[in-house]
Amino acid sequence: MSKTQNDLISLIGNTPLVKVRNIDTGNCELYLKLENQNPGGSIKDRIALSMIENAEKAGKIKSGDTLIEATAGNTGLGLALIAILKGYKLILVIPDKMSGEKVAHLKAMGVEVLQTRSDVGKGHPEYYQDMAKRISEEKGYYYIDQFSNPDNSLAHELTTGPEILSQMNGDVDAVVAGVGSSGTISGMAAFFKKANPSTELVLADPEGSILKDYIDKGEYGEAGSWYVEGIGEDFIPEIADFSLTKKAYSISDKDSFNTAREVLLKEGILAGSSSGTLIAAALEYCREQTEPKRVVTFVCDSGNKYFSKLFNDHWMKEKGFIEKETFGDLRDLISNYYDKGEVVTASIEDTLLDAYKKMKMYDISQLPIMDGDEILGIIDESDILFSVYDDESAFERFVAEYMTSNLVVIESSDSIDRLMEIFRDGMVAILVNGGKFVGLITKIDVLNHLRQQTATDKGKG
Repeated sequence: MSKTQNDLISLIGNTPLVKVRNIDTGNCELYLKLENQNPGGSIKDRIALSMIENAEKAGKIKSGDTLIEATAGNTGLGLALIAILKGYKLILVIPDKMSGEKVAHLKAMGVEVLQTRSDVGKGHPEYYQDMAKRISEEKGYYYIDQFSNPDNSLAHELTTGPEILSQMNGDVDAVVAGVGSSGTISGMAAFFKKANPSTELVLADPEGSILKDYIDKGEYGEAGSWYVEGIGEDFIPEIADFSLTKKAYSISDKDSFNTAREVLLKEGILAGSSSGTLIAAALEYCREQTEPKRVVTFVCDSGNKYFSKLFNDHWMKEKGFIEKETFGDLRDLISNYYDKGEVVTASIEDTLLDAYKKMKMYDISQLPIMDGDEILGIIDESDILFSVYDDESAFERFVAEYMTSNLVVIESSDSIDRLMEIFRDGMVAILVNGGKFVGLITKIDVLNHLRQQTATDKGKG
């Protein structure tokens, strides 16, 4: 057993390395460095500690000061941990595509979170880095600036690289890394140039990021968009060192998310979205090799930050990342199927209080009222509100007394035009197939369908 530590800071780093056993790695051995085992839950604990402690040593900050940073989430969590332990106030500017779990985690740690647009690029006043810098100048806060801060990559040069080489007994052929602020891959370059120059660095890049093109061609065009969090860029970070990076892979959101799910299913490791990108790229690299190699990549953070996204089947289906059965009719539009237990319902034996609790628990505004497998009506939050406002005792009465039983039923073989007529009339569309209840078609279901159709048409063009 290791000795008791005085604080969490001493637990940052020295993370375990584990071999992939149950996924095909071709001729290679693939090892995962479990950075999710850091006390803040990610690889970014390392750089948070380095950037704050080196700023303290340089006399730039002292306990009690206010720090501000632009982050996709995990750097923020690492900074929040160090800020708590060292007595700083922390403000974070984050893009609005970040998972709700990260935002909730940060706020629970006392961080002031400012969310801004994720659909704008560098130079726009609402771009997260530009906003953080502007606020720091206006308020006199210390801007950490991980994208230009050399203490970012220094953390990996002094800790991560040496740990990998030691854990691999000096024998490591390639390290696969992603780039957000570029600290990991740049620190790896600085270390391995001196310690083991034959080690190849491989870039894992989300589709839409400009970095693969930069590695391959030395130039790049406009950035696209991607759902993976924490890696991929629309510019080259100031501290970036790609001198040992000769190979790059562009990984789709779909492959990233499904790889992360596969790693949990087959290896038992709960990895986040960027880890899925890295491991997918590492697997591609490994399977391409004709000679055996020893390869390392990272589990950058824990998947517990993404249960509302990549580990949520409904979200994955909505985004088209999980293939679902297709029927060639209106059944293809809905997200939740009654016969698969995906539709939250109320029974005719439920009270209004029961219905209210289900709406609150599942964050929904309407419930089908069922008698066995037969739908008898619909009740929504307005029905409950007006009923109990007039008579609080209504909470104890059966939903059947207050439900709307004049239902608009649409057959799966009907047209979208018919569906739109129902929506224009302000009615709920109840989908049946051969008389059997399938589910509710919502406006957002149709919007998702039209958006996916548009994206598919553009892809064909």
